[in-house]
Amino acid sequence: MGHYGPFSAAAGDGGGCLPLPVVAAEGALAVIDGAIATAAFVQLARIHRHNQLQGCTRQKIFHFMIGLSNIVFLGYFVSAIIATCQRWICWFHGCGFVLMASPQILLLASFLLLLSFWVDLCHQTNDEDEEDGESHCEALLDRTKTKPGIHTVNIRQRCCPGIQLGSRQKFVILVLVLSFVVMSTFAILIWVGRGENPIDSTLLKRLYLDVFSVVGIVLGGALACYGALLFSRMSKVRSETVSTEKWKVANLAAVSLICFSSSAILALVTNVPVLLYWYLTDEDIINNAVVLFLYYFIGSSVPSGFVLWIMRDMPHRQVVERPAESRVVTLFRERPSTTQDPQWRSAVTSSNKALKSSPI
Repeated sequence: MGHYGPFSAAAGDGGGCLPLPVVAAEGALAVIDGAIATAAFVQLARIHRHNQLQGCTRQKIFHFMIGLSNIVFLGYFVSAIIATCQRWICWFHGCGFVLMASPQILLLASFLLLLSFWVDLCHQTNDEDEEDGESHCEALLDRTKTKPGIHTVNIRQRCCPGIQLGSRQKFVILVLVLSFVVMSTFAILIWVGRGENPIDSTLLKRLYLDVFSVVGIVLGGALACYGALLFSRMSKVRSETVSTEKWKVANLAAVSLICFSSSAILALVTNVPVLLYWYLTDEDIINNAVVLFLYYFIGSSVPSGFVLWIMRDMPHRQVVERPAESRVVTLFRERPSTTQDPQWRSAVTSSNKALKSSPI
């Protein structure tokens, strides 16, 4: 008697539903990711309603990307339970792989974007550091990103007035696009590998998992290095605000390193997240369920929730500065004629005296 993992080709040919411990693990993950996605989108709505004059700030972008990745994770876990019982052929031959990989890529892009902002701050010129010593407090929550000296907000500004994309941010977008292209290529090859041909779908899944795990370890290490460097620079600035932000940077760097490295090592050692498994004993079922839960909980749920907690503060409300309206009225006086009414002349005189006495 054997059961199969969510990506087992044999399950699509005659296997049953997932074992109860695995269903419980994926159900718990679905609830957790659903809660994180709800919190992210609710907070995003509150931030936008709090200050509608701002455009796409970093805080909004992080909330959107984390909410989107977790909502796709939710769809993946629910679909994995249903598809295995219903024996969806597409699910076992590529569709499930796409739904599994997509939220991981979105989450990876979110933290890669965070890394790009930290790199920008760490590589500022000395002149910029001397001009604005507290610019490091923008390391984590750059909510406005407006140039110094500019206070007037144009209501008709188009999309993304709060974000200035540099070369590193454009590189992140490029990596995101290439990641989806690579993922789609793997999914097509996995679909082709279902037939009689030399393509081994299992080997492709293992290769993708190994590459993604290595990228996760590198990203965690990079965040830890630049987080430590940014923490060191922010420590030189004597400010209560900067002191608070530097500990946020340090904590987020530590959490990123621990979570991404741990989940990647777990995936490299066990290969549980993508490979098929025979559940020969109850002990095997429980072990695989625990590994599956830890992989996604440590690798995605904890970093996502921690970023939302770090960015929980509401941004400062931005006020539109409107030019003062002039209350000076110019009266054109014509040469009075002998036929004008003396009462009209006295009314104009009293009106001029009233305008001169009112505040500008």
